[in-house]
Amino acid sequence: MQDDSQFHVSDTDFTADDYALDRNTVTAIMAAVDRQDRDALVALLDPLHPADIADLLEQMDGATRRAAVSLYDKEFDGDILSELDDALRQEIISYLRPDVLIEAVRDLESDDVVDLIEDLERENQSAVLDALDDSDRLAVEQSLKYPEYSAGRLMQREIVMAPEHWTVGQAIDFLRNADELPEQFYHVVLVDPRMHPVANVTLGKLMSSKRAVPLIDLAEDIFKVIPVTQDWSEIAYAFNQYHLISAPVIDEQDRLVGVITIDDAMTVMDEEHEEDILRLAGVGEESSLSDSVIRTTRQRLPWLVVNLVTAILASIVISLFEGTIQQFVALAVLMPIVASMGGNAGTQSLTVAVRAIATKDLTGSNVWRVIRREILVGAINGAVFAILMGIVGLIWFDSLVLAYVIAVAMVVNLVVAGLAGTGIPIVLEKLNIDPALASGAFVTTVTDVVGFFAFLGLAGWWLL
Repeated sequence: MQDDSQFHVSDTDFTADDYALDRNTVTAIMAAVDRQDRDALVALLDPLHPADIADLLEQMDGATRRAAVSLYDKEFDGDILSELDDALRQEIISYLRPDVLIEAVRDLESDDVVDLIEDLERENQSAVLDALDDSDRLAVEQSLKYPEYSAGRLMQREIVMAPEHWTVGQAIDFLRNADELPEQFYHVVLVDPRMHPVANVTLGKLMSSKRAVPLIDLAEDIFKVIPVTQDWSEIAYAFNQYHLISAPVIDEQDRLVGVITIDDAMTVMDEEHEEDILRLAGVGEESSLSDSVIRTTRQRLPWLVVNLVTAILASIVISLFEGTIQQFVALAVLMPIVASMGGNAGTQSLTVAVRAIATKDLTGSNVWRVIRREILVGAINGAVFAILMGIVGLIWFDSLVLAYVIAVAMVVNLVVAGLAGTGIPIVLEKLNIDPALASGAFVTTVTDVVGFFAFLGLAGWWLL
């Protein structure tokens, strides 16, 4: 009997640190850059994944980053450029010598080359295109003619396809004898005589079937094609919704022109999620830790101005009740609580609504049900906090009327927060305005204004 112990792996307790840059490695790399020790730097960077090298470059300051890239020089891999944040890629490219840049992108897939060329200056674009083979150059130039955020820019031109009448044996022989295949592919795309894609066959089914089996008999049940002009967000949705691994891209005549794979769709999904988060925070959709002070300031300043305007509107509401506040100083102590609770509740509803809109879970068929749910949630939460704040108001200021005022105001503002947090993104979506970009300012304004108006208005009515 074979001894199972020989299959034992001693270090199998993986942690999050196993998938990140080791601190000692980073320290050694920084030291090699400081010493201008090229041999040590190459030895340290070569075992690393391009994504880890990209992360490392993003963590460096500008001077160290430039020194590291210049020192690494001809060893620089094009895959590193593909992994870099868009905001940093142009900077890194500017540090590379033209011959190094050309060599770095020469072995990339066509979709990665397109992504890189978009960030190059015209002179460098021409140099890279001239370095490509004629067929690769034509593919890249054709992709660049499509709209920026379309499937035509995202797809790769390297396709593994076969006639729909072929058998497994014919497909395997073709793959074995092909001069060039994509580095990664998951399907063989079946096409009819007019080059229309008709089905996908997974490599697993291909390799596990007998040679005489027709390929069409192995076709996947779920088969989706993507128009070449389709927007990236729609592509990401399709991959997520239908659990796609890859999908063929078709032109206006329904002919096969490319393929989009799961790694590209995942990149788009990550970018969409990141943009939503950054927009909701009002810090710009392309913010990065590597951005300069000036760039970061320019991205954040406009939204701070918007917040200033909303704050002024809330202050105007407060000024309307200046006399009431002067007579009852306790109102000045309690009114920020009402506005703050409304703002937090509105943000909760807003976040759920924006995400649901992006994933197409919030549609015309369920919009009123969702709005009713958020209003009901706001009413229940409002009632709970009304009781709590009523007790606090009674104990703190020994005023039963004041306790009633803050309790009622709390219910009113949390109900309005639920309505605004859900309704405002929906309205903006109908107006073709990105809900993630503008909803936050509107919701904050509504909850602040309503909160102050309800609390101070009720106080002026009941206490005076």
